[in-house]
Amino acid sequence: MLAGLAATAGRAQLPQVQVPGVPLPEPGRVLPGTADVLGGTLRELSQARALRSDRLLRQHRAELDRDPRGELVVRAEVVAIDITEAALTRALVARFRELRTEELADLGVKITVLQTPEGMSAARGLKRLRKLDPEGTYDFNHVYLDSGDAGGTPRPGDAANAPRANGRVGLIDGGVENTHRSLSGVQLHRFGCQGAVIPSAHGTAVASILASRRTVAELYAADVYCGAPAGGAVDAVAAAFGWMAREKVAVINVSLVGPRNALLERVVKSLVDRGHLIVAAVGNDGPAAPPLYPASYEGVVGVTGVDAKHRVLIEAGRGKQVDFAALGAQVSAASQPPDQYAAMRGTSFAAPLVASLLAELRTPDANGRERLLEKLAAEAQDLGKPGRDDVYGAGELGAYK
Repeated sequence: MLAGLAATAGRAQLPQVQVPGVPLPEPGRVLPGTADVLGGTLRELSQARALRSDRLLRQHRAELDRDPRGELVVRAEVVAIDITEAALTRALVARFRELRTEELADLGVKITVLQTPEGMSAARGLKRLRKLDPEGTYDFNHVYLDSGDAGGTPRPGDAANAPRANGRVGLIDGGVENTHRSLSGVQLHRFGCQGAVIPSAHGTAVASILASRRTVAELYAADVYCGAPAGGAVDAVAAAFGWMAREKVAVINVSLVGPRNALLERVVKSLVDRGHLIVAAVGNDGPAAPPLYPASYEGVVGVTGVDAKHRVLIEAGRGKQVDFAALGAQVSAASQPPDQYAAMRGTSFAAPLVASLLAELRTPDANGRERLLEKLAAEAQDLGKPGRDDVYGAGELGAYK
């Protein structure tokens, strides 16, 4: 949420799902005869993340587990933030094992991933560590999901020939297939997977939307999945943010969602305090769902999705975390290389459109960030109730006239 934006006026997303051809009402109003159809469609759309989580858990029980709230976590792992040497020694004596430690020097954060003693779940291990070190900060190694497959029927498309501006944007997602024509002229910097290139449909689709307005010349793409069963774990997401800080990438798009997490919260706050601008999808768990993260952290620009008629997607999250809306239905995005495109749906594909409009912020700058956001808020097309609201935020950005 953006306090400044409110004063002037976040995995994930879904595979393409065909929505029944019925007129969608404004929020709060249901047209006669459509309630059952819309209710079924909403359930289908909003349960996509939960269904994918269930499938991943069934397929990878050796690597994955759930926390007490039902969120997906890496099995038998606990993340420690800035653990002291004394606390680490106590953990090792209690038969925890140090798997890896990483210093995010540019963010002032040290991450230590501990494996629980044999036979101990992550939930029990977390309790044990908090008892051993009451002053320390520990959490699950939560897994953040994109939307699974970026679906849709591939079709050929034309590459834009207009010159590019010199914007720089970061992308935390799956791997990017840079041979797709939509990324022609974009300089791609990669991070993650120990140097291996493992393109994903979702990461490539989001990257192509970032490039679609010709505002982005450099893309810093961090792959936090690498094709692994426990891909998208919060320690990988944090490391990607650390790389963005080191490279001084001001604008960072995150089309991933998941639960609140102490490590993610610490890293996001550090970036926001340093003047970075994080743009995140609010998620597709439905209008009554609790807030998803990182979109719901203070200072993050939360983006919802609307259709071509400027109506909010029925599956989109709502609340104070919504800052802007952008097109999130029938979004043309890269599919198969070299020149195939498909129509995407979900707030995942609305967020990069907003990030591309913010790409002129080339270096982290808190004052410049707030000026730019105020400018966009003034330009946004007001939708729903007059002024800022929990459905559309300050309004829609990037709508073609």
